[in-house]
Amino acid sequence: MRIAVVEDDDGVGDALVDALAEVGHKPVRMRRGTDVLLGHHEMDVVLLDLGLPDMDGLEVLRKLRTLSSVPVVVLTARDDERSVVRALHGGADDYVVKPARLGELHARLQVAARRRITTIDSTADRLVLGDIVVDLVDRSVEVNGRGAALTTKEFELLAHLVTRRGEAVSREQLMDAIWGDAYVAISRTLDVHMTALRSKLDRPGTIVTIRGFGYRWVT
Repeated sequence: MRIAVVEDDDGVGDALVDALAEVGHKPVRMRRGTDVLLGHHEMDVVLLDLGLPDMDGLEVLRKLRTLSSVPVVVLTARDDERSVVRALHGGADDYVVKPARLGELHARLQVAARRRITTIDSTADRLVLGDIVVDLVDRSVEVNGRGAALTTKEFELLAHLVTRRGEAVSREQLMDAIWGDAYVAISRTLDVHMTALRSKLDRPGTIVTIRGFGYRWVT
């Protein structure tokens, strides 16, 4: 697995990188919260310290969850209940207090990654949503029995929404998933593609705008 080791302490970070590499993983050392916010899309799992130099790890977690559902295992010296609860409620998959036993930490990382893979694999290849049929394998869409000619980006936008139907999806998460990085993607680009997608589907109310946040597929 490609594992982001987000740790500013060189001694701890280097030890973790060496230990994870020894068991066949590809750890990538990151020292700041901004590093993982910019580089998370290349990772399978994030190992996140809470005491980072540029921002608190809980804030990093909150921002990361608006961008991605990549598994996150918190590894920190904070052992108070409040920090544990805030991290888990904030989207962490697991919480480990330092010093961690490497065997246990490795197992927890594997479980977090496996949970994510299971979630992805459980998505049907062909989704029937009212009179809209989305084939995720053939990358085709039918509306009331007729094919809808979507561009590549329009289809990716649709696929991201329908596979998370009923879920509020942030603008940042959509831009990150489709254009690769929400921090460099232009917000107006998303607006243009969303307008075109809604027009081609011609099903008002199917994609609901959540003011100040993002969108939700409701059928």
